[in-house]
Amino acid sequence: MTFKPDAVAAKQTAADWREAIRLVGGLYEREGIATSEYAEAMINGVTEFGPYMVLMPGLAMPHAKSAAGVKRAGTAVVTLSTPVEFGSPANDPVDVLVSFAAGDKKGHMEMIKSLANVLSDGDLIDRVRAAETDEELAAIFTDLSDD
Repeated sequence: MTFKPDAVAAKQTAADWREAIRLVGGLYEREGIATSEYAEAMINGVTEFGPYMVLMPGLAMPHAKSAAGVKRAGTAVVTLSTPVEFGSPANDPVDVLVSFAAGDKKGHMEMIKSLANVLSDGDLIDRVRAAETDEELAAIFTDLSDD
């Protein structure tokens, strides 16, 4: 299994789920993956369709339609020091966001498949949650890639 995010941010602070998604969007902007339009598209997705991107207890996979401000395909992982509520009775509160930005529909499906492997690994998610620094968080995925 190989998954190496383009950007990570550990133990961030967000007042609510919108701010948590904007943290992800900020990483995409910094890395040249997407414009701020993509963060707003992810937020609009939750507003319009509900907390569908909260996939399991404590974990959300923010994403949006590929055309919304994406410059190139990319992924990001953000952990929160204090979990936020997305409105998912079964899976709130969320403290791990594993996000992707896909350039097209095919890429969208490929990214979901590759992330499904990562998300099904409970030990990995526990390690992600425990990482205190960006370096520790990035190292978890570097170790995966070396396997």
